[in-house]
Amino acid sequence: MRVKDNQPRLLESLAGWCAVQSPTDHLDTVDRHTHGREEHRRVEVFAAADCLDPDWRPLIACVVRVTRRTLCRDTRTGLWRQRREVAYYACQIPLDAQACATAIRGHWGIENRNHHVRDRTLGEDASRIRRKPGIVARLRSFALNILRAHGVTNVSEALYTNALSLDHLLNYGLSKS
Repeated sequence: MRVKDNQPRLLESLAGWCAVQSPTDHLDTVDRHTHGREEHRRVEVFAAADCLDPDWRPLIACVVRVTRRTLCRDTRTGLWRQRREVAYYACQIPLDAQACATAIRGHWGIENRNHHVRDRTLGEDASRIRRKPGIVARLRSFALNILRAHGVTNVSEALYTNALSLDHLLNYGLSKS
């Protein structure tokens, strides 16, 4: 679980612990030339021991610090800008750095596959529904599940195609099942 600014005491505790301890394991990776970026990632695992508030000790077995240094190429100038980010994760079971890196990247797959589609294609962030928004969120999930169950990989294209033809929409479930 990533620890963010909404848990300031825990985040401060984890950052302080990682600053004074040596990692039990680490992994360095580099992703080159993905969308004009080059990302250098360092995943470090720290044993949690007695570093935490007593409320958190039984829940956290290890602390993971991920340092990302991203070089972004400016297409106009050809120069590379550097961006640096440090993220902290709390893990309930002790894992090695490779397993942590795999789990973190796997979570981003979920983020890209689900939340990004909901935000961008279905306009969830721009929604003006304020009374019982959970109902409409469930409808969006239901629509995504139906599309994905029928092998749709491009949700935007499927929404456009179905919006143009009511017959296509009504026959969608019959023709694909």
